[in-house]
Amino acid sequence: MRSNVNISGIARTASASGVSRLILTGNAKLIKKIARDGADELSVEVRRTLAPVLRGFREEGYRLVGLEQTSHSHNLNHFTFPEKTVLVIGNERLGIPDDILAELDDVIEIPVYGLPHSFNVSSATAMALYEYRRQRNS
Repeated sequence: MRSNVNISGIARTASASGVSRLILTGNAKLIKKIARDGADELSVEVRRTLAPVLRGFREEGYRLVGLEQTSHSHNLNHFTFPEKTVLVIGNERLGIPDDILAELDDVIEIPVYGLPHSFNVSSATAMALYEYRRQRNS
């Protein structure tokens, strides 16, 4: 249930940020009451595996950017998003799996100044989408 709440919040934020497509893996579902109008505006797909989808985006000229704390992450405050960006978000607790991290061109993280050591996945996604949109509209 908890991940469906996060995914629904992400869908709402993504739609408000101008995102048109959301690709989910696993058995996640949108809760329309939380996603609100975002559920109607987004193309939502559920895929069994993500790696082939990411490779397809790369072939179309997209930059694959993960949102994750790793030893080689770029600080969101200093990262310039390419216009054609696919933002990859991991599981709330487990993050982005290693096989998917290996597919990414860049990994960004949001600085944290207290405890816990990371933001909720929905909040972090909102910050990253806001920064992408801010850079594109400036």
